[in-house]
Amino acid sequence: MSANIFLATTGHGLARAERDANAQWSVQHLLGDQDVRCLAADPNNSSIIYAGTQGNGVFSSSDGGKSWQPAGLSGHKVKAISVSRAEPGTIYAGTKPAYLYVSRDAGEHWTEFESFRHIPGRRLWFSPAETPFTAYVQGIAPSPTDPNVIVVGIEAGAVVRSTDGGRTWTSHRKGALRDCHSVTFHISAGNWVYEAGGTGAGASYSQSAGDTWIQPSEGLDRHYGWACAADSARPDVWYVSASPLPKSFSPPPAHVDGKADAAIYRKQGDAPWQRLTGGLPQPLNYMAYALLTDPDASGHLYAGLSSGEIWHSSDLGETWQAMPFNLGSIHRSMVIT
Repeated sequence: MSANIFLATTGHGLARAERDANAQWSVQHLLGDQDVRCLAADPNNSSIIYAGTQGNGVFSSSDGGKSWQPAGLSGHKVKAISVSRAEPGTIYAGTKPAYLYVSRDAGEHWTEFESFRHIPGRRLWFSPAETPFTAYVQGIAPSPTDPNVIVVGIEAGAVVRSTDGGRTWTSHRKGALRDCHSVTFHISAGNWVYEAGGTGAGASYSQSAGDTWIQPSEGLDRHYGWACAADSARPDVWYVSASPLPKSFSPPPAHVDGKADAAIYRKQGDAPWQRLTGGLPQPLNYMAYALLTDPDASGHLYAGLSSGEIWHSSDLGETWQAMPFNLGSIHRSMVIT
């Protein structure tokens, strides 16, 4: 295991776990006065981390999350944030309402992609997740190899794509999930993109850099997908966490702590989805809101549960062990460095 720091949103700030030289873990709680909604680590410098807040814009840390300072977009509800691997220093932030912003100088200055306001079909976007029921940007996936390609997911309404650095945008991409909960490119294979969401099969993927999508469902017996991740060395091996779809107007089980009835699944090539057990609680009564693979260690996978537990596998999800600490809660974003 190479991860030494875990940072997660808790619903009331951040929790940070760090492993010291003696392999002992300690947990801190930070930004307790902020409603932090999303996190992103800079893939080109793991000490730099960004946090999006509900009303106070973006915060940044240059010391692995120990200290934080404002980094722009004050007054905005930042629901999604991502840092480009292909274009160092470039950060994307998505808000509620569903607007998209970019900074090309590590948060010093921000510019809105005004064309994002004119995407075909946008007037039909609608999210029942929270009042007011306005759709918002839930996931941003910049290509790891082409700085002109950006894929953005909306809660709830669409997955859209730009191939010219955000100057223009497509309408919803065929086959993608309209209720996007997470979307990510593979760390190095720029044609592979993955999505988890609350419509269709609950999971989808693209091998055309987000242009066209496929929803494999065989073996997936839960269809309210939330987190997705792919192995760092094998783009055809990817994972999704999923819970049952809600009944009528009931809350999704995923968001009811203790009653999530969730599971984690693995897809390998053309094989059906496989439910992962190997020591994990069955079912997961607390939703796995975070799935993260290790960019430096193929086969390693981390699952962050809403209970604050983190589970780790070093063998592509075959066997699991609980990490020796608890973050209190994970709602609903986590990064590792």
